[in-house]
Amino acid sequence: MALALSLAKRAIGLTSPNPLVGAVVVRGKEIVGTGYHKRAGLPHAEIIALGEAGEKAKGSTLYVTLEPCVHYGRTPPCVDSIVRSGIKRVVIAMTDPNPLVSGKGIEALRRAGLQVKTGVLEQEARRLNEAYCVYMEKGRPFFIVKGALSLDGKIATRTLDSKWITNEVSRAYVNRLRGIVDGIMVGINTVVADNPLLIPRLSRPRRYPLRVVLDSRLRIPLSCEIVKTSSRFRTIVFCTEPGVEEKVERLTEMGVEVVRVAPDEAGKVSLRHVAEELGRRQIISVLVEGGGEVNWSLLKEGFVDKLLLFFAPLLIGGKQALSFLGGRGVDFVSEARRVEIGSIRRLKGDILVEAYPKG
Repeated sequence: MALALSLAKRAIGLTSPNPLVGAVVVRGKEIVGTGYHKRAGLPHAEIIALGEAGEKAKGSTLYVTLEPCVHYGRTPPCVDSIVRSGIKRVVIAMTDPNPLVSGKGIEALRRAGLQVKTGVLEQEARRLNEAYCVYMEKGRPFFIVKGALSLDGKIATRTLDSKWITNEVSRAYVNRLRGIVDGIMVGINTVVADNPLLIPRLSRPRRYPLRVVLDSRLRIPLSCEIVKTSSRFRTIVFCTEPGVEEKVERLTEMGVEVVRVAPDEAGKVSLRHVAEELGRRQIISVLVEGGGEVNWSLLKEGFVDKLLLFFAPLLIGGKQALSFLGGRGVDFVSEARRVEIGSIRRLKGDILVEAYPKG
């Protein structure tokens, strides 16, 4: 199963909106077939592994990281092929959260007389497909909130200078991450202050994500890098007010898709409606590179699924310096959101903390 998981990881950033899946066929003590799902629309991991095993699949054991499918999507059901192959036993890491599959694949295999064992390296499998799981269970993207912080929690000085808080190793890590997520999201204040491009700065990225800007009053400058490059890279601007029709037309001509959504209680873009719209577009993972206000709003709405905090050995200070979390904050420590630390690692002189909010 560990081998199957490592195979699945080879396609990170390529299978969305499908999950990452690896499979291994074992006959006795010999591995006779391996495979992984390489891209949406291509054969599933089980089919590739069974094809490699050929006649040796008869009487063998299939290890697969996700419950085999029983429905017709872009490809035929995997369960049928598994049964026809003569596989005797199937070991599954996790049940598929997709309601079209969940439990049904396991039931179909058992009905066909195959032995089925589940839950092997389940936690590792769920972590691998954490974005897919949230998308299937909640119908919205998995939001990864990233921050480049000084040790005292500042993301910019009082003059809004933020280049560069973290080192080149941390920035390279983020660039690789940009190349595997479905979308990158920022607020309009970040666009105005930093004029970001929001694409992976790699020679050969696996993909270019959808760029998402939250801009209630449609203040985005026509001269900013995001707008100027929208004919090459997909871009959506969410607003509550369409603003001057001429600006909407001009943005559209330049390649920007302007989407109006309902405002929240504060009159800003409703994050719930944004999440729903992105979910409808099968955007299952979003890297948030906004400022403190966007970060706080997401946390308050319960939309922060994962935190990636890059701490640099710096102290910035200042009441007016920008913090990772803005907004009103909480009144009492007892109201603070608890997080589960997933990992802590060094990136040269920086420290990366990976954490998951609880509740």
